[in-house]
Amino acid sequence: MRELQTKVRNYYSGTLQRHGPTPLGVDWPNVVSQYLRFVQLLKLCHFGQPFSLNDFGCGYGALLEFLAMRHGDAVVTYRGIDISPAMVDAARVRWANNRRAVFAVGSQCGALADYSLVSGTLNVRLGHPVPEWEAYVAAILTDLEASSRIGFAVNFMLPRDDATAGAGLYRTVPERWTPFCERFGRVELITGYGLREFTLLVRKTPPPTARPGTGSRKAARRSPR
Repeated sequence: MRELQTKVRNYYSGTLQRHGPTPLGVDWPNVVSQYLRFVQLLKLCHFGQPFSLNDFGCGYGALLEFLAMRHGDAVVTYRGIDISPAMVDAARVRWANNRRAVFAVGSQCGALADYSLVSGTLNVRLGHPVPEWEAYVAAILTDLEASSRIGFAVNFMLPRDDATAGAGLYRTVPERWTPFCERFGRVELITGYGLREFTLLVRKTPPPTARPGTGSRKAARRSPR
Protein backbone atom coordinates (compact mmCIF):
# COMPACT_ATOMS: atom_id res chain seq x y z
CA MET A 1 0.00 0.00 0.00
CA ARG A 2 2.97 2.31 0.50
CA GLU A 3 3.72 2.24 -3.23
CA LEU A 4 0.09 3.13 -3.96
CA GLN A 5 0.19 6.04 -1.52
CA THR A 6 3.42 7.31 -3.08
CA LYS A 7 1.83 7.27 -6.52
CA VAL A 8 -1.22 9.16 -5.25
CA ARG A 9 1.00 11.73 -3.50
CA ASN A 10 3.08 12.32 -6.62
CA TYR A 11 -0.01 12.59 -8.81
CA TYR A 12 -1.61 15.35 -6.76
CA SER A 13 1.67 17.17 -6.28
CA GLY A 14 1.93 17.17 -10.08
CA THR A 15 -1.58 18.53 -10.67
CA LEU A 16 -0.88 21.34 -8.21
CA GLN A 17 2.39 22.19 -9.96
CA ARG A 18 0.65 22.33 -13.35
CA HIS A 19 -2.53 24.19 -12.38
CA GLY A 20 -1.84 25.89 -9.05
CA PRO A 21 -4.37 26.12 -6.18
CA THR A 22 -7.46 25.82 -8.40
CA PRO A 23 -10.11 23.12 -8.97
CA LEU A 24 -7.93 21.73 -11.77
CA GLY A 25 -5.06 21.64 -9.31
CA VAL A 26 -6.96 19.02 -7.29
CA ASP A 27 -8.28 17.30 -10.44
CA TRP A 28 -11.79 18.78 -10.44
CA PRO A 29 -13.02 20.20 -13.78
CA ASN A 30 -14.47 23.42 -12.36
CA VAL A 31 -15.57 25.20 -9.20
CA VAL A 32 -19.28 24.56 -9.87
CA SER A 33 -18.96 20.77 -9.67
CA GLN A 34 -16.55 21.12 -6.76
CA TYR A 35 -19.05 23.17 -4.75
CA LEU A 36 -21.95 20.89 -5.70
CA ARG A 37 -20.08 18.00 -4.11
CA PHE A 38 -19.46 20.04 -0.97
CA VAL A 39 -23.21 20.71 -0.68
CA GLN A 40 -23.93 16.98 -0.55
CA LEU A 41 -21.11 16.10 1.86
CA LEU A 42 -22.00 18.87 4.30
CA LYS A 43 -25.56 17.59 4.64
CA LEU A 44 -23.97 15.39 7.29
CA CYS A 45 -23.16 18.34 9.54
CA HIS A 46 -25.37 20.18 12.02
CA PHE A 47 -24.55 23.87 11.63
CA GLY A 48 -26.67 24.97 14.58
CA GLN A 49 -23.78 24.47 16.99
CA PRO A 50 -19.96 24.57 16.82
CA PHE A 51 -18.25 21.45 15.53
CA SER A 52 -14.87 20.14 14.44
CA LEU A 53 -14.18 18.77 10.98
CA ASN A 54 -11.54 16.58 9.32
CA ASP A 55 -11.18 17.27 5.59
CA PHE A 56 -9.23 14.26 4.31
CA GLY A 57 -7.63 14.93 0.94
CA CYS A 58 -8.05 18.65 1.55
CA GLY A 59 -5.89 19.89 -1.31
CA TYR A 60 -5.41 23.65 -1.04
CA GLY A 61 -8.38 23.99 1.33
CA ALA A 62 -11.19 24.74 -1.13
CA LEU A 63 -13.75 23.54 1.41
CA LEU A 64 -12.85 26.50 3.63
CA GLU A 65 -13.80 28.88 0.81
CA PHE A 66 -17.15 27.17 0.47
CA LEU A 67 -17.80 27.20 4.22
CA ALA A 68 -17.09 30.93 4.35
CA MET A 69 -19.43 31.57 1.43
CA ARG A 70 -22.29 29.23 2.36
CA HIS A 71 -22.01 28.97 6.15
CA GLY A 72 -20.24 32.17 7.13
CA ASP A 73 -21.79 32.29 10.60
CA ALA A 74 -20.91 28.70 11.48
CA VAL A 75 -18.18 27.97 14.03
CA VAL A 76 -16.11 25.19 12.50
CA THR A 77 -12.75 24.00 13.80
CA TYR A 78 -11.17 22.72 10.61
CA ARG A 79 -8.35 20.24 10.11
CA GLY A 80 -7.18 19.58 6.56
CA ILE A 81 -5.16 16.47 5.81
CA ASP A 82 -3.46 15.65 2.53
CA ILE A 83 -0.97 13.03 1.44
CA SER A 84 0.84 15.62 -0.71
CA PRO A 85 3.24 17.92 1.18
CA ALA A 86 3.01 20.40 -1.70
CA MET A 87 -0.76 20.62 -1.26
CA VAL A 88 -0.42 21.20 2.47
CA ASP A 89 2.19 23.91 1.91
CA ALA A 90 -0.15 25.67 -0.53
CA ALA A 91 -3.05 25.41 1.93
CA ARG A 92 -1.00 26.80 4.81
CA VAL A 93 -0.03 29.82 2.74
CA ARG A 94 -3.57 30.37 1.49
CA TRP A 95 -5.17 30.12 4.95
CA ALA A 96 -2.41 31.54 7.13
CA ASN A 97 -4.81 34.04 8.72
CA ASN A 98 -7.54 31.53 9.56
CA ARG A 99 -7.13 30.77 13.25
CA ARG A 100 -9.59 27.87 13.20
CA ALA A 101 -7.81 26.02 10.40
CA VAL A 102 -4.78 23.74 10.63
CA PHE A 103 -3.24 21.48 8.02
CA ALA A 104 -1.24 18.26 8.25
CA VAL A 105 0.50 15.87 5.88
CA GLY A 106 -0.78 12.33 6.31
CA SER A 107 -2.29 9.19 4.84
CA GLN A 108 -4.87 9.04 7.66
CA CYS A 109 -6.92 11.64 9.51
CA GLY A 110 -4.60 11.48 12.50
CA ALA A 111 -6.98 13.22 14.92
CA LEU A 112 -10.52 12.88 16.25
CA ALA A 113 -13.19 15.34 15.07
CA ASP A 114 -16.98 15.52 15.16
CA TYR A 115 -17.19 14.91 11.41
CA SER A 116 -14.86 13.77 8.63
CA LEU A 117 -15.31 14.33 4.89
CA VAL A 118 -13.64 12.99 1.75
CA SER A 119 -14.35 14.60 -1.62
CA GLY A 120 -13.01 12.80 -4.67
CA THR A 121 -9.86 11.43 -3.12
CA LEU A 122 -11.00 7.82 -3.51
CA ASN A 123 -11.91 8.13 -7.19
CA VAL A 124 -8.47 8.48 -8.80
CA ARG A 125 -7.26 4.88 -9.09
CA LEU A 126 -4.23 5.69 -11.26
CA GLY A 127 -4.28 2.29 -12.94
CA HIS A 128 -3.98 0.21 -9.78
CA PRO A 129 -5.84 -3.13 -9.84
CA VAL A 130 -9.38 -2.76 -8.51
CA PRO A 131 -8.89 -5.21 -5.59
CA GLU A 132 -5.79 -3.30 -4.47
CA TRP A 133 -7.60 0.05 -4.74
CA GLU A 134 -10.65 -1.25 -2.89
CA ALA A 135 -8.43 -2.45 -0.05
CA TYR A 136 -7.11 1.13 0.12
CA VAL A 137 -10.66 2.53 0.11
CA ALA A 138 -11.69 0.15 2.90
CA ALA A 139 -8.71 1.24 5.01
CA ILE A 140 -9.60 4.93 4.51
CA LEU A 141 -13.27 4.36 5.41
CA THR A 142 -12.26 2.46 8.53
CA ASP A 143 -9.98 5.32 9.56
CA LEU A 144 -12.76 7.85 8.92
CA GLU A 145 -15.00 5.94 11.30
CA ALA A 146 -12.31 5.83 13.97
CA SER A 147 -11.60 9.55 13.52
CA SER A 148 -15.22 10.78 13.69
CA ARG A 149 -17.36 11.24 16.80
CA ILE A 150 -20.65 11.78 14.97
CA GLY A 151 -20.16 10.60 11.40
CA PHE A 152 -18.39 10.86 8.07
CA ALA A 153 -19.24 11.45 4.41
CA VAL A 154 -17.64 10.31 1.17
CA ASN A 155 -18.43 10.41 -2.54
CA PHE A 156 -17.84 7.92 -5.35
CA MET A 157 -18.16 8.03 -9.14
CA LEU A 158 -20.80 5.84 -10.80
CA PRO A 159 -19.96 3.52 -13.73
CA ARG A 160 -20.37 4.80 -17.28
CA ASP A 161 -21.80 3.01 -20.31
CA ASP A 162 -18.44 3.35 -22.03
CA ALA A 163 -16.24 1.04 -19.97
CA THR A 164 -13.07 2.60 -21.40
CA ALA A 165 -13.97 6.14 -20.31
CA GLY A 166 -11.72 7.34 -17.54
CA ALA A 167 -9.79 4.08 -17.25
CA GLY A 168 -7.61 5.58 -14.51
CA LEU A 169 -10.63 6.37 -12.34
CA TYR A 170 -12.37 4.23 -9.77
CA ARG A 171 -16.08 3.84 -10.49
CA THR A 172 -18.45 1.81 -8.37
CA VAL A 173 -22.08 1.38 -7.31
CA PRO A 174 -23.71 2.15 -3.94
CA GLU A 175 -24.20 -1.55 -3.25
CA ARG A 176 -20.44 -2.02 -3.06
CA TRP A 177 -19.84 0.34 -0.11
CA THR A 178 -23.19 0.85 1.60
CA PRO A 179 -23.10 -2.52 3.44
CA PHE A 180 -19.49 -1.87 4.45
CA CYS A 181 -20.41 1.49 5.96
CA GLU A 182 -23.54 0.13 7.65
CA ARG A 183 -21.21 -1.57 10.12
CA PHE A 184 -20.43 1.90 11.43
CA GLY A 185 -23.90 3.42 11.64
CA ARG A 186 -26.90 4.67 9.66
CA VAL A 187 -26.11 5.23 6.00
CA GLU A 188 -27.91 7.79 3.86
CA LEU A 189 -27.45 7.52 0.10
CA ILE A 190 -27.63 10.73 -1.95
CA THR A 191 -27.97 10.59 -5.74
CA GLY A 192 -29.57 12.66 -8.48
CA TYR A 193 -27.72 15.92 -7.91
CA GLY A 194 -26.57 16.41 -11.48
CA LEU A 195 -23.28 14.51 -11.39
CA ARG A 196 -22.62 10.89 -12.31
CA GLU A 197 -21.77 9.88 -8.77
CA PHE A 198 -23.24 9.26 -5.34
CA THR A 199 -22.55 10.41 -1.79
CA LEU A 200 -22.75 8.35 1.40
CA LEU A 201 -23.49 10.02 4.73
CA VAL A 202 -22.65 7.76 7.67
CA ARG A 203 -24.05 8.72 11.07
CA LYS A 204 -22.59 6.64 13.86
CA THR A 205 -24.83 4.71 16.23
CA PRO A 206 -25.49 4.88 19.09
CA PRO A 207 -25.50 8.71 19.13
CA PRO A 208 -22.59 10.30 21.00
CA THR A 209 -23.15 11.50 24.56
CA ALA A 210 -24.22 15.13 24.59
CA ARG A 211 -21.62 17.61 25.77
CA PRO A 212 -22.39 19.45 29.02
CA GLY A 213 -24.80 22.31 28.45
CA THR A 214 -25.62 21.38 24.84
CA GLY A 215 -28.54 19.03 25.46
CA SER A 216 -29.24 15.86 23.55
CA ARG A 217 -29.63 16.25 19.81
CA LYS A 218 -30.23 13.59 17.23
CA ALA A 219 -28.86 13.85 13.72
CA ALA A 220 -31.75 14.51 11.37
CA ARG A 221 -32.09 12.73 8.05
CA ARG A 222 -31.61 15.24 5.29
CA SER A 223 -33.39 15.32 1.96
CA PRO A 224 -31.23 14.69 -1.13
CA ARG A 225 -32.42 18.12 -2.35
